[in-house]
Amino acid sequence: MAKVRRRGGTAALRTAQWSAAGVLLGTGLLGLLLFSLGRAQAWQALGGGLVVAGASTVLGGALGFLFGVPRVRGGSAEPQGSYAPNTNLEQVSDWLTKVLLGVGLTQLGSLGERLHQLGTALAPALGGEDSAVPFAAALVLYFLVFGFLAGWLVTRLALPQVLTDADQALDLFLAGQDRDRRGDKVGADDLRVRAMQQLGLLGGSADQPAALAGQLPPSSAPASSGPEGMVAEVRSTARRSALTADQVRDLYADGSEGRRIQALALMQGDPALADLPSVLDAIEHPRSGFEQYHALLAARGLLSRLPAADAQRLRDAVAGQLVLPDGIPYGSDRSWLAEKILSRLETTAFVPQQQPAAPNAEAAAENS
Repeated sequence: MAKVRRRGGTAALRTAQWSAAGVLLGTGLLGLLLFSLGRAQAWQALGGGLVVAGASTVLGGALGFLFGVPRVRGGSAEPQGSYAPNTNLEQVSDWLTKVLLGVGLTQLGSLGERLHQLGTALAPALGGEDSAVPFAAALVLYFLVFGFLAGWLVTRLALPQVLTDADQALDLFLAGQDRDRRGDKVGADDLRVRAMQQLGLLGGSADQPAALAGQLPPSSAPASSGPEGMVAEVRSTARRSALTADQVRDLYADGSEGRRIQALALMQGDPALADLPSVLDAIEHPRSGFEQYHALLAARGLLSRLPAADAQRLRDAVAGQLVLPDGIPYGSDRSWLAEKILSRLETTAFVPQQQPAAPNAEAAAENS
């Protein structure tokens, strides 16, 4: 409840900030319009004023960006592996901010004279009359401050989240490469999907069952990690599990959604425990998108072990879900996995099914 209230308060604050920015922009443009209507060459004054206002806003926005560039927290924000965040922009921003502040403070005494010179230089663009001189200076100052506030606000609100998402996605990609090198193809693909979701490149399975926390083993993961963390923990313990393939199949057949997903997670972690009919059932008749996603992950781990006939069954099931209107949605995590499975099915050399020996061959073997 507290988190919901904080989110609501943050959303209201951002709405108020953007509303204030809109009011400031509208006030400046309205003043420019009223000033232009009183000039002999109204359109020229309006056009010139818009150019001056736009240039001032861009300059102010650039300054606001320099002042608003976030800093990397020492140690805690460094991703895994050999990657470290590039802080050149932060250093340049810090250096330019200090220089601009120093120069600005030394020129405070001549600020009025400088503004008058600026207004005189820009007055011809606003009609060339005497009244255009102070208006031009005020127009530059107004939109310079507006651009600075807008640039600072956007940088402070948007850039930290963008950088954080990019760093977290890179962490996941690097962890996925590490899993791939260790032969954990299922875990690697799961991490890659999560990385692409972090960057907004893939949609997720939004209908994650909330009841999983009560149906999965309570010791499998901390409650704060959510369903994904629980499934990952069950997957990691599959090879150490004392369960047999028949027991995992019976676990899936139990019927409850938590048991079904737990069985799929065990199949992901150890393909020897996998049961293709159960995987196909979860792909074609899933209880949720979350379950279907983990069924596709389990199928991903079976690709190199399937006989040709079973591979065809899997191909038909996945392809059918991709074309059904209420099947796998395009651009989702499930569609990425489904397309990867289909592409692998086209190139994988499948295990040939053993044919029963002919009676004559059996007799010849016995005689020999």
